[in-house]
Amino acid sequence: MASAPEADDKYSQAILPDFCAAGTILVILLVAELVAIVLTLASFEAGTFLTELSKMSMYLLWLALPGTAVMCRIRPWAEKQGNTQAFVICFVLLEVMCIVLAVVTYELTVRFAEAVIIDDTRAGFIMRTFAISSIVIALAMRYLYVSSEWRRSIVLEAQARISALQALIRPHFLFNSMNTIASLTRSNPKQAEEAIEDLADLLRANLSAPKDRTTLKEELEVAAIYQRIEKLRLGDRLSVRWDIDELPMRALIPSLTIQPLLENAIYHGIELLPEGGEVKVTGRRINDDLRISIRNPVAPNRARKKEGNKMAMANIRQRFELAYGSRATVNVEETDSEYKVQLQFPCEESTT
Repeated sequence: MASAPEADDKYSQAILPDFCAAGTILVILLVAELVAIVLTLASFEAGTFLTELSKMSMYLLWLALPGTAVMCRIRPWAEKQGNTQAFVICFVLLEVMCIVLAVVTYELTVRFAEAVIIDDTRAGFIMRTFAISSIVIALAMRYLYVSSEWRRSIVLEAQARISALQALIRPHFLFNSMNTIASLTRSNPKQAEEAIEDLADLLRANLSAPKDRTTLKEELEVAAIYQRIEKLRLGDRLSVRWDIDELPMRALIPSLTIQPLLENAIYHGIELLPEGGEVKVTGRRINDDLRISIRNPVAPNRARKKEGNKMAMANIRQRFELAYGSRATVNVEETDSEYKVQLQFPCEESTT
């Protein structure tokens, strides 16, 4: 089984959300502003809404931003204390900050009463701040925790799907390869030995524990091994044209992407054509993106069950979405004579 991808460890083991992330900060600011609107609507007098809202917004944002900054700094330490302890530590710390800032705000109001007025006693203002902040902090932290858990579940599901894809060696391919090797042992022992070595390399690549992403060079080498094995079986019926000279070989791509697509092209396309056909693999660099397409001819009125094809495509789509979000696309174009898969994703080169 494949080990969990390093890039996803922080999501799969996170207890608290990443308070340093821009998305989390935006959510906190939106929650603070929504609370300001609700509190203002509950207490404003006619003609004073915007004034009261501005004062309430300034106060709540003053509480939210320093609190987020503190959570950003202490999160790694707090998580080491355990789930419950981390939540309690953060909750208490945020409450203390709210009370301290409430005291400072009230003192500033007393000193600069003409600028900002709080129509309440010191104890009343502090108690109201404590009560409201307790409810809001608890709800906000719960929401952020649930959001973090949702992200964690998505990552774990994707890791399971990656492991399933890595373990997916179609029986028909393995049996066909072994029969081909058996037939070569008498007619061409040297070629049979090379085929065994290729099959071993392919099984190792599929069943080992690679990282979540690999270089294009390594990914294309695995696909080339698969091509050589299938070429022994299909002979002149199989032709693969590689037009990938423009691709940077150090660019990163989710592992086990090209080989499953090449396998689909051969199994669902070339193998069903009596005269065989050509699989075309093209790759281009377009500004900061890479575009790779795999196309194959299809047999008219002949098709296998497409569950395996759909499983591989769904797996690849999910892994591309996790790796690149909306910056990547996986498109399928199917006609009566051709099947084409096109991948487009950001060019990120390995530094090692």
